[in-house]
Amino acid sequence: MRKKKVLQDELQDNEKIEACAEKFGTTGDLTRMKLCYTLCHHPELTVSEMAEIIGLPISTVSHSLKKLREIQVVDHRRQAKQVLYSLGKNKFASVIKSQLLENNE
Repeated sequence: MRKKKVLQDELQDNEKIEACAEKFGTTGDLTRMKLCYTLCHHPELTVSEMAEIIGLPISTVSHSLKKLREIQVVDHRRQAKQVLYSLGKNKFASVIKSQLLENNE
């Protein structure tokens, strides 16, 4: 699992994430790809943790996660009062993950 600061630096200037966003069209807007990239390195995170890492408002992250949930790219589960998000286990989520991590690890 990568440290948050390392992820923040990688998310600032990552051509791989931008290329994936373009490749996946409307499904893959840049914010959504950044969320997927973050979840590749941190298996479960809350909305506020992802907002802090990516540097976006919680409302923006929440909206993007909703879109990713609708197409089953991310899963979520409730733990006490928190909702934890993770990458989905379907083929589409696997393809996104492999594209994001290609040549990055």
